[in-house]
Amino acid sequence: MNIIMLGAPGAGKGTFSAYLENKYQVPHIATGDIFRENIRNNTELGAKAKSYMDKGELVPDELVVSLVVDRLAKDDCKKGYILDGFPRTMPQAEALSAELERTGSKIDYALNIDCPDDFIVERMSGRRVCPKCGASYHLVNVPPKTEGICDECGSELIQRKDDAPETVANRLKVYHTETQPLIDYYREQGVLEDVDGTIGRDNVFAVLDKLLG
Repeated sequence: MNIIMLGAPGAGKGTFSAYLENKYQVPHIATGDIFRENIRNNTELGAKAKSYMDKGELVPDELVVSLVVDRLAKDDCKKGYILDGFPRTMPQAEALSAELERTGSKIDYALNIDCPDDFIVERMSGRRVCPKCGASYHLVNVPPKTEGICDECGSELIQRKDDAPETVANRLKVYHTETQPLIDYYREQGVLEDVDGTIGRDNVFAVLDKLLG
């Protein structure tokens, strides 16, 4: 069961990927983790990626695809995998399809966690984190017992720059420009499943279970 998780920043891709990983015992693979692992192990691909990252440049699509395909060839992916954060662009999607076809594999499901922009902005702008112990909260969904104060260590909570409304709006703009076309691409391939991401975590879990059987 080879799965791609699609959705805007803040749609909950990581949460739902982790749930599926636990439920179906297939690895949840995020591109950031692949980069870090290869750099830590000083692989040839990792060294190439680091050379771009150190200069603040985007890692080229062909190198990203090589890193992902190398990861998918490992033993723990034999029963399937969940790709989170990849592909991000059409060139990456097309290169991944070509590589999978070459190895006799394919994507079985592209799960699109669908949330309107205003829902995403409200959800992400309500996030608060503790800079000391890392505990996370939400002003509406998981508020701290004392406003602005971490339940765990008593430190003052902060809003990450990534969660500021103006930053979220810009990230959504980039998403719609670069990543939204992937939804049409996988729909044309007959593997896309739209999932309403606004119905609550447990309800989304139930929908995913029904889709994947």
